[in-house]
Amino acid sequence: MSVERLHTDNAPAAIGPYSQATIAGGFLFTAGQIPLDPVTMQVIEGDVVAQAERVLQNLAAVLQQAGCGWNDVVKTTVFLHDMADFPRVNEVYARALGDARPARSTVQVSALPRGVLVEIDAIAKLP
Repeated sequence: MSVERLHTDNAPAAIGPYSQATIAGGFLFTAGQIPLDPVTMQVIEGDVVAQAERVLQNLAAVLQQAGCGWNDVVKTTVFLHDMADFPRVNEVYARALGDARPARSTVQVSALPRGVLVEIDAIAKLP
């Protein structure tokens, strides 16, 4: 089975030795997206709601590059710096995903890259 690397300029470039996403076995595996502006590569200003919106925009751009949408996503993992932010992130998540209902795990972590409040990754079935 071959592994293909995916890249789009509409999402932040990888900030380490990894790819924005890989394609293997009919699935897309995204790297965790944090709230980086894809143009400036800086963490966006704002609270966890603003950060979650940017994260989901970044993920949507990666999905789109692979020809996928939220309805193709089978699993997401949400990493939160503070689980108390879950209700607000959940509202943003529900709005962004619409009717899509992938399996999801949400975990609190002690720290995230660049001090952000939220990171999300996804696995999608290719159309």
